[in-house]
Amino acid sequence: QVQLVESGGGLVQAGGSLRLSCAASGRTFTNYAMSWFRQAPGKEREFVVAVSSQGTTNIADSVKGRFTISRDYAKNTVYLQMNSLAPEDTGVYICAAMWGWPTTRPDKYDYWGQGTQVTVSS
Repeated sequence: QVQLVESGGGLVQAGGSLRLSCAASGRTFTNYAMSWFRQAPGKEREFVVAVSSQGTTNIADSVKGRFTISRDYAKNTVYLQMNSLAPEDTGVYICAAMWGWPTTRPDKYDYWGQGTQVTVSS
């Protein structure tokens, strides 16, 4: 079993940057694919970025060129670097983990964090 705890959310002006962290504990971290989803009020959960157990990344078109995902195996932590933030990026950002190759389908993920709020003002 894997436990996930997110941190780093907050309020930022448009054009600014934030770095989110997802700390993992439990079973071997290196065997899991890690992803970030987000959910705005009244909207469906949306895939953002993913990184495989070997470091291959997948980034949604809506954030490509602005967001990057990375993982620190020694610290059992995944990071989401968000640059050039816009109001449309506002939402709860949720860390997720699964065994195998990462997918954009939320139903395939085995573990979820509680989420961290990101609010971008104009």
